[in-house]
Amino acid sequence: MPASPSRFIRSWITAAIVGSVLVGCGTSTEPAGGDTAAQADARTDVTVEPIKATRQLTDANGVRISLEREPKRIVCLFGLCDDILTELGIVPTATNSALLAHPDFLGKERAAEVDVIPGGFIAPEVEAILSHKPDLVIGLEDTHGKLAPALKGATTFWAMQPEKWQDSVGYLRDVAALTGRTAEGEKAERTFRAKLAGAERAKSDKTALVIFGSDENFGVATPGTDVTAGLFPKLAGYPWTSRGVEGSYSLEEILARDVDVLFVETISFGEPDGKLSQKLAKNPLWGRIPAVRNGDVHEVDSEVWAKGRGTRSLGIVLDEATAALR
Repeated sequence: MPASPSRFIRSWITAAIVGSVLVGCGTSTEPAGGDTAAQADARTDVTVEPIKATRQLTDANGVRISLEREPKRIVCLFGLCDDILTELGIVPTATNSALLAHPDFLGKERAAEVDVIPGGFIAPEVEAILSHKPDLVIGLEDTHGKLAPALKGATTFWAMQPEKWQDSVGYLRDVAALTGRTAEGEKAERTFRAKLAGAERAKSDKTALVIFGSDENFGVATPGTDVTAGLFPKLAGYPWTSRGVEGSYSLEEILARDVDVLFVETISFGEPDGKLSQKLAKNPLWGRIPAVRNGDVHEVDSEVWAKGRGTRSLGIVLDEATAALR
């Protein structure tokens, strides 16, 4: 299978519906540095600018959104949308994410009351989306941009593309402005910024890494293209940037980095068949990684860590990561 852009691979693998998307393509890596180092050095600004309600705006990626009225019926096609709406005190009309069932979101009982769009993450059914008569549909550009022609004229479609936490904050502010939930948006941003700044002040001297996948064809979350990984240079040493080569990674690469703490996102394709860390443990190199030797391998909730992307999900990530890095 031809290699595809890293952020698209991330979208597919977090959707948990594709087979072995990541194929071996060499083992060259690049040292941490560049933009990642600059982000780690830059102190988190806790200032929150006022949000002004509006019906028209242009997001950070140049996408123009114009609504005739405040959107009441919003359909979410990926986790960031669910995260943002929860922060603003809004329940989506329908979703195709399992994030809402998390106890720090709606919880299982309330989440079960939200309709699910059939077709999965990659191919949500247009007829099902429109059956909810949405005022606004929010999806991921890399995956759902292809739906735009089918939705045009029937509803407003917003294709988002978050790659760093600042993007997630920007989208939170934009949705708050469009829905009139400005106070809620400011509060959510303020809470997240304060938590990130606090974690940054207590930065660990350990080295951490986030890996994801379902089997030996695993991936490494990379700051600059992965929202969650973008937090880690502020929390600990994170010896990984894009290596410029697509494909799966090897345990030899991980071993060479002397990683003290590993966070593992198990992404199941179909029915769960075991944790990624358990599968990798079959490789004799696994036991030589410092994090493994020291019992510092942490299986995390992939719905939150890989798919949430918003300020509430990232706040949970910060809590769990800082606890593990102490």
